[in-house]
Amino acid sequence: MSKSKALLLSLLTASLLHAAPTHAANAAQVQEEAKPVSIFLDGRQLQPEVEPYNVNGTLLVPMRGLFEAEGAKLTWDNATKTVTAQKGNMTLVYRIGEHAASLNGKTLSVAVPGQIADGYTLIPLRFVSEAFGSTVKWDQNARTVRIASAIDAETSILWGVNLRDKPDVDKGASLSVLNAGTKVHVLQEVNASWLKVQTPDNRIGYISAKPKYTDYTSPSLAELQGDALIAYGKTFWGAPYVFGASPDQTKTFDCSSFVKRVFQDTLSIDLPRVSYEQAKVGKEVPLDQLRKGDLLFFSARNLPIGHVAIYAGNNQILHTYSKELGVHMEAFDGQWKRRFVTARRVF
Repeated sequence: MSKSKALLLSLLTASLLHAAPTHAANAAQVQEEAKPVSIFLDGRQLQPEVEPYNVNGTLLVPMRGLFEAEGAKLTWDNATKTVTAQKGNMTLVYRIGEHAASLNGKTLSVAVPGQIADGYTLIPLRFVSEAFGSTVKWDQNARTVRIASAIDAETSILWGVNLRDKPDVDKGASLSVLNAGTKVHVLQEVNASWLKVQTPDNRIGYISAKPKYTDYTSPSLAELQGDALIAYGKTFWGAPYVFGASPDQTKTFDCSSFVKRVFQDTLSIDLPRVSYEQAKVGKEVPLDQLRKGDLLFFSARNLPIGHVAIYAGNNQILHTYSKELGVHMEAFDGQWKRRFVTARRVF
């Protein structure tokens, strides 16, 4: 072999050996970036409908799944592409595509705006989680996002309550009893009956959302419980009216026994038997601030207060006073406006 050919072969071999590690490193990087991203919230893995989108280092994830996992109640205005998320006393409003959002009226900057792609509405994960007080950490090696909810034991237990592993009395096992005076952090309003909570020793479980057990309140929980009251009351639709009906049965009702039964069975609120005593419970609310579940009191039978109804929203009341109609709903107007005395809020 000539000296020139030998030199050329040596140079070629050296260049290939030098390039091999670089090529391998690039291939490993591509393979690493192709691995899916995992998302954990308080140790529980989330399962988004589609893989997160990475936009300049910001992860965008499906809107509904993230908000619901964070324990927020979601409403969507399709005309303006605006989402409103409510969690406890926090309200976040964001219009998809914009670089600003509003949290309780305060403007927040959104570095990478949300977008709609492939039929999914996507929002920046870190922005939403941190807006609700959570901390977000990125584990590069595991390609994992870890979200930790804010630990602020803001809610007091008023009455001993079971901490369960599921939001179900029959299927959920009791983990322990939380005694009166214990502080917990509410992670999520599951429904009208259950709260997902975290204890000071970092246990997570479910407790009753009924007012007797905790001092936790929020507009969103009140709405859920108002809906539950009305839905349960409607199950007695048409039940005959009988003056003085016993509250210990559900075949017949008068106005106050009906109200007493609905509140007891739905929220474990034990109201007095008669309407004029019920009118002493809770706090008075003006008519322009009524919400579902408020009690409305009226004059009747020459008494200052002789009738009670449950406000059902949209200017409707749920009550009973007529043998012909039994339990029914009707508009809060006409004679009812003329005979109205007071409105009371008991939860």
